[in-house]
Amino acid sequence: MKRMLITTLSAFIGVFALTACHGAVASRSFSVPDGFDESRNIEITFWAKNDTNVTQTKIYSKAIEDFEELYPNITVNMRLYTDYGKIYNDVITNISTDTTPNVCITYPDHIATYLTGSNTVVPLDELMTDENYGLGGKNLKFESPTVDEIIPEFLQECRIDGTCYCLPYMRSTEACYVNKTYVEKLGYTLPRTLTWDFIWEVSEKAMETDTDGTYKVNGQNVMIPFIYKSTDNMMITMLKQKGAPYTDYDGSIQLFNDDTKEILKTVAEHTGTGAFSTFKISGYPANFLNAGQCIFAIDSTAGATWMGSDAPLVDIAKDKIVDFETEVMMLPQFDTSKPYMMSQGPSVCIFNKADSQEVLASWLFTQYLLTNEVQIAYSETEGYVPVTSKAQLSPEYQEYLELAGTDNTTHYDVKIKAARLLMENADKTFITPVFNGSASVRDAAGQLIENVTKSVRRKKTVDDAYFESLYKETEALYHLDQSKVQAGGKAELGELPTASRLLITGLVVVWILIGLYWAKELILHRNR
Repeated sequence: MKRMLITTLSAFIGVFALTACHGAVASRSFSVPDGFDESRNIEITFWAKNDTNVTQTKIYSKAIEDFEELYPNITVNMRLYTDYGKIYNDVITNISTDTTPNVCITYPDHIATYLTGSNTVVPLDELMTDENYGLGGKNLKFESPTVDEIIPEFLQECRIDGTCYCLPYMRSTEACYVNKTYVEKLGYTLPRTLTWDFIWEVSEKAMETDTDGTYKVNGQNVMIPFIYKSTDNMMITMLKQKGAPYTDYDGSIQLFNDDTKEILKTVAEHTGTGAFSTFKISGYPANFLNAGQCIFAIDSTAGATWMGSDAPLVDIAKDKIVDFETEVMMLPQFDTSKPYMMSQGPSVCIFNKADSQEVLASWLFTQYLLTNEVQIAYSETEGYVPVTSKAQLSPEYQEYLELAGTDNTTHYDVKIKAARLLMENADKTFITPVFNGSASVRDAAGQLIENVTKSVRRKKTVDDAYFESLYKETEALYHLDQSKVQAGGKAELGELPTASRLLITGLVVVWILIGLYWAKELILHRNR
């Protein structure tokens, strides 16, 4: 009986250990090999995001070609996606079959979810500081940036629970692209820093119409003065500027509060007059801006090549474009003395494999993406900025910045203004807490604005009862009503599964039986 109880207890403990890490990060450190074996062929896969920008695809292809020339034994197979969400979904699917890519362009929010798998993403701290193959390592065949040459704010974004799980690849922020010509036509002068009150006031003024029903400011039948591309960023940024809660690093969900409601009421008010809309509801802000049908278009600085009368990339017919002066400005603020704008942009992570040489090859390629050649070339395609001071301060990149406005392609002035906006205000950027489930909270933040905007356009009553219902529906939609958090920033996925509860119950029963057994033995011993 004694042996049976001990065996049963061991079994329960073993199984329980496998099921008890409910929602926890599961990854272990990677031991860097003593050397890289160039005598064997290694094949790695690289998943990257690209819209319709052929130049970016060529830059990726050129980077792979140059890297393979340095390391002939490594073959890099690239797979391009049009959306980060699709990359995320495919990674999640492939984790279960152990067929993840080797290197992946992604976001820390997504990595936090990848980490709930077993030993999926490689922690990079040991790799980064390795003397031979780390950042700036002596055995590299290319000039890699050192740790100190990565912009500290950007590298900090790559840490989850104090561990670095990715390297920044490109960074952007949001900018307000302004039709300065129309602002002045309406009788206003652009302030040094935009405020929300100014945006709303000018937008309402732009809704005035002539007797024939056309809008006075543009003489057209269409005018949406203010369009925001990313409503999740809009809500998160406004809460940050207000000093209002959203989430914290413990993973607690604080989005559904009174400050959020006040923001939504303002959105509802200006949606009701037609002064505000969103990308998901009305369409791409750049298209309306370039057609003279929008005055304030908020989008990523990475989208700067689409903004303005002379934009090199456009989605509308040339004869629909209106001539106007474009100003690139920081997002509107509640308090101009304490401005905040979001830091965003893709990072690169590496997935763990059984073959340490394969992981090392993946790490070498990941580092190569941070070389000046790749960083500068990619940043010149859109309003991204390089993530290293090594690239930003290089003579080549400084010359690129100085040539702003000399052409409407590589040196398109709006694009370079957008890049400068981030470079000159990196200290005013912020990031949101990352934990398993943070991506869902982000989606919920945007959905609140989208739903309110839709409801107003559909003539629904938007009052306190509406907001109470909206909060409950959004919590349920993104499973936030079940998300309770534990220390360390890992969100639980609701209640423990039935199997886990049964195992805990069984464990308690086994301990009781062991106690009874030893009590019986003690009594028998005393009787003897």
